[in-house]
Amino acid sequence: MHRAVYKVGLQYLAGDITGGNARCIAMLQAFSEAIRDYTTPAEKTLTRDLTAKIGSYVSFLIECRPLSISMGNAIRFLKNRIAKLPLTLSESEAKTSLCLDIDRFINEKIILADRVIVRHASTKIRDGDVLLTYGSSCVVEMLLSHALELGKKFHVVIVDSRPKLEGQSLLRRLVANGLNCTYTHLNAVSYIMHEVTRVFLGASSILSNGTVYSRVGTAAVAMVANAFSVPVLICCEAYKFHERVQLDSICFNELGDPQAVAKVSGRGDVNYLGSLGNKDNLQLLNLMYDATPSEYISMIVTDYGMIPPTSVPVIVREYCRDQLWI
Repeated sequence: MHRAVYKVGLQYLAGDITGGNARCIAMLQAFSEAIRDYTTPAEKTLTRDLTAKIGSYVSFLIECRPLSISMGNAIRFLKNRIAKLPLTLSESEAKTSLCLDIDRFINEKIILADRVIVRHASTKIRDGDVLLTYGSSCVVEMLLSHALELGKKFHVVIVDSRPKLEGQSLLRRLVANGLNCTYTHLNAVSYIMHEVTRVFLGASSILSNGTVYSRVGTAAVAMVANAFSVPVLICCEAYKFHERVQLDSICFNELGDPQAVAKVSGRGDVNYLGSLGNKDNLQLLNLMYDATPSEYISMIVTDYGMIPPTSVPVIVREYCRDQLWI
């Protein structure tokens, strides 16, 4: 196991790297470092042996934490690039080409894509708006900071939930930047929604039927917003789109630490379930993601522009035609 991949896997396991973009970038950078240090064994070809190596690295990362859909897309892209390497290239040229492809993927499909999304979405923010977001999305945070730099006057409502309470870190950064914020938990979203003019949410992935796969609780926020006739805008890079169709969050999901729902983080003295947590006939379920149906989404802001959920299959089809995202 290469040291860079091993380090990233341990960071996934410890929860030091979170967020779809951060996890994907860390994985690709580790693969890039491993490729630079790679040497083709005797009597083997680079294409086949390196593909097997990448496969073993992926298996290790899955053991540390299940891959996100966007990470799966990035791995497919890399394996496709390895398979299409010209046989005339020397080993050093092939490795250089792959590292450049990885750098281009990170820059074009993540970093530049975020800037394009921010530019598009900022046109939907007006003076006097009350914007609601859930959890902590790096794209939404960039959007709010950019809108503030443009001189727009607005208020931000941050909705959060246990056990991760990711919104607290976002709240600290926004308040430090001078934004006026309100912080509340998911159980109060229906109380605060009547003041909200727009909802901006991030996404882990968007499936081909328009379903938004995101942090658990996103569906509840979108449904409440829809009931109050508040527009819901999803900020998501196109490399996170996937051709799979999913109607619920049970058939495919990631399970978090079951004890996290029974205990309060940082408070060893608070254990709501007491001795019940050790009962064989009790199952503690800590789902990481949920699926938001497309009918609750007003618009999806991507690096391809602003589209309705019904146009997601077009983006997926164009991506496949574009030889996996480059």
